[in-house]
Amino acid sequence: MTFHVAGRLRGLPQPATIAMSTRARELRAEGADVISLALGEPDFPSPPEAVEAAAAAGRAGDTRYPPIGGQPALKAAIVDKFRRQNGLDFTPEQILVANGGKQVIFNAFMATLEPGDEVIVPAPYWVSYPIIARMMGGVPVEVPCHEASGFRLRPLALRAAITPRTRWLVLNFPNNPSGAIMERADLEAIADVLRDAPHVWVLADEIYEHLTFDGRKHVSLAAVAPDLAGRILTMNGMAKAYAMTGWRVGFAGGPLPLIKAMTSVQSNATSGVCTLAQAGAVAALGSPFERVETMRATYQARRDRVVAALRALDGLTCARPDGAFYAYPGISGVIGKTSARGRLMASDLDFAEALLEEAHVATVPGAAFGMSPHIRLSFAASDAQLDEACRRIADFVRTLR
Repeated sequence: MTFHVAGRLRGLPQPATIAMSTRARELRAEGADVISLALGEPDFPSPPEAVEAAAAAGRAGDTRYPPIGGQPALKAAIVDKFRRQNGLDFTPEQILVANGGKQVIFNAFMATLEPGDEVIVPAPYWVSYPIIARMMGGVPVEVPCHEASGFRLRPLALRAAITPRTRWLVLNFPNNPSGAIMERADLEAIADVLRDAPHVWVLADEIYEHLTFDGRKHVSLAAVAPDLAGRILTMNGMAKAYAMTGWRVGFAGGPLPLIKAMTSVQSNATSGVCTLAQAGAVAALGSPFERVETMRATYQARRDRVVAALRALDGLTCARPDGAFYAYPGISGVIGKTSARGRLMASDLDFAEALLEEAHVATVPGAAFGMSPHIRLSFAASDAQLDEACRRIADFVRTLR
């Protein structure tokens, strides 16, 4: 029997973050001392309050099917979080709890996209936005945000990209992979463009909102432009700031008709989120915020040492990230060179693969994020790992000819 894959999956790439991490694990299994900076996963433990709350929920028998859109206690905690931290007012009915942030995006696009609808994705972007859009028959429209402008989305570039078929604009700031943020003035300029395009909705992915550096603060678009709130979906989750990646709890607040449609999608896909994970999320959202501040300060110090090391290398540039926990150095100065083992650096994919195979440092090529030639590396790793990884990268770059 011949297996035929559905047309919607043909041509969809495997996320490069997963591919590079898989290859790193294979090399480790072969005995190589690999340092993986490919995945964006905090190296801090989950809050102990969350772990205890989840265990207590299990002991209390809270193990039955949850409501599709989220437990009442967690919805209330999310409403409170949005009000306190973002200046956004939602009712519980306007909140959806999903199986990670990725399902929020999947639900939103599944609920709204028709074949041929366009989704504007500023580049560089997290790898899953265009992939999920394509799965739903959508057409990703990439808008370059260059290193020289701090990887910020510029209003003129956005205006030029909007067409009558545009359905969504994705805003992910602080940004993965660049670490760029959008200041209030930046968002006000974007809001002015959106006021002239009332058919365009906005997916504001704020998963890195608390991981900002040098005194900068994240601002939500829906708070900057409350007149546009009726077409903004603000999403977040427990993975990054609370170091709860494996708990799979994402959430979003938005217009009631959209939330209802997304809940219908989730009802027929996964149903509700694990009750124990939801109990842990309630506890984490109520836990001392000093723990998040400790993470933020640690990441800022790591950023400084990694950026300094990368900027010291001939052929590399590196914008200083204002948030998240990634560096996104440009490598145009080494394109065309050859590695010690004879591999030509014709692209950032060649560079990333050779760096892994020859220096045993796993990163992700910029092509995966829609902007080359760059690589992304996560500094959510120990100081010792980062220092050794930077030493290996430096040795690798210096041997290029």
